[in-house]
Amino acid sequence: MTTGTTAAAGSTSPDALWRARRTTSLAMFALVVLVAFESFAVTTVMPEVAAVLDGRSLYAFAFAGPLATGVVGMVLAGAWADRRGPAAPFTAGTVVFVLGLVVAGVATSMPVLVAGRLAQGLGGGAVNVTLLVAVARAYPAVLHPRVFAWFSTAWVLPSVVGPAVAGLLAELAGWRWVFLGVALLVVPATVPLLGAVRGLGPVRHDDTPDGGPAVRDGAGRRVLWAVLVAAAVLALNVAAQLPRPWSAPVAVVAAVGALAAARPLLPRGALRMRPGLPSVITTRVLVSGAFFGAQVYVPYLLVDRDGWSTSASGLGLSTAALAWSASSMVQGRLGHRLPSRSAVRTGTALVAVAVVGATVVTVLGLPAWAVVAVWTAAGAGMGMASSRLNVLVLGWSTPQDQGRNSAAHTIGDSVGASLALALTGVLVVLVGGGDGYAGPGPFVAAFALTAVLALGAAVAAPRVGVPPTERTPAAGAAVPGTVPSEPGTVPSEASPPLPADGIAPTSASST
Repeated sequence: MTTGTTAAAGSTSPDALWRARRTTSLAMFALVVLVAFESFAVTTVMPEVAAVLDGRSLYAFAFAGPLATGVVGMVLAGAWADRRGPAAPFTAGTVVFVLGLVVAGVATSMPVLVAGRLAQGLGGGAVNVTLLVAVARAYPAVLHPRVFAWFSTAWVLPSVVGPAVAGLLAELAGWRWVFLGVALLVVPATVPLLGAVRGLGPVRHDDTPDGGPAVRDGAGRRVLWAVLVAAAVLALNVAAQLPRPWSAPVAVVAAVGALAAARPLLPRGALRMRPGLPSVITTRVLVSGAFFGAQVYVPYLLVDRDGWSTSASGLGLSTAALAWSASSMVQGRLGHRLPSRSAVRTGTALVAVAVVGATVVTVLGLPAWAVVAVWTAAGAGMGMASSRLNVLVLGWSTPQDQGRNSAAHTIGDSVGASLALALTGVLVVLVGGGDGYAGPGPFVAAFALTAVLALGAAVAAPRVGVPPTERTPAAGAAVPGTVPSEPGTVPSEASPPLPADGIAPTSASST
């Protein structure tokens, strides 16, 4: 079957290829917008929900729960997509996501609402992975940067208007319609997309010597590891809410447990920054942890230190979101004229400079505009790096393991952000004492920890390599017969010649 990595499509201009997939692209864009709106909207109305349902004790769980179940959904959908194609897991994930929205929307108690949120996380994790697989198989590689640029824009728009729209909707119709309204809109948005993914059938595995990834991975074991990761992620997000003597030990144990359980779900060598796909995943873990771990303290700093109002403090996040979108669109327009490795190196360097800059700004007590400026740079860096990390995951994958590698990528994103948020939360409480946010100390501690992660991402970025989809046959043919020493990693010599369909002869291997 034709996949997104085919080279033959290169004879057609990218614009013509894009126009031929306009309906699919619009449907994907609409779905991502709705999922993003739901995320920002729920954050806005959840305080009211907890008050109405008398569920303040479960407030943190309502956010941590979907993160945890999302990991399980990612693993299930990845294995399912590799075996049967993306249509079935996409449909199942969408149904579970909508069901979770409905349950949350009609909930009369906080435990029922949390149950709906758990279903949302499970379905949302599956949808995220299958969308990546669908992009890989429905679009040629030359369009991947453009697709992920649109995905970034689809997240930015709701981040700017989502909270205000959600607040207005809650006032006019009630908080329940934040959940139910999204459920009603998701259904028509997915109909045209279902038609597109239904044609992306399974990839044959019987032509691989070891029976294909479904056999060698042990799907049951991977699901078990995913459940353990989910439990650790849940513990991480709850740790900061525990009394002070318990928060740090629980966070450390949960962090170690999350990394240990995630290791079998990631490509072999990810923790050692092995070149190629393993370093792509490592870079994603570190840069996501750095950015999202630091971002939550930007508005806090502007309110606590500079006396800004809550609404004004969102300026730093809004400018970063706009910079993210603009940077992502730039890399999308440049396409393969900008090598993905160069884009990731530039993006992670910007994030590192920005997070280190936030630390310096806080230590020196520089004005609020300096905080906004450095965080805008962080957004620009994420827009460049995040989109191209997605491209690299697909570039290093064969059709047989696109689901598994996409799941590893999204798990790394989730675990990295959860680890950073939990550990910075505990650190802020420890440094701030009983007052939590008195003085610059807690902010310096949070930014310094995430700066270490950002610098780690900048170190890992050059090792992401050049995937087969971005190599020319002439360059690859320099040393015929040279193959990577490990599937999914960078060869020590020149790359092997690409076959006629442009698909790499080896696949990225996970333990």
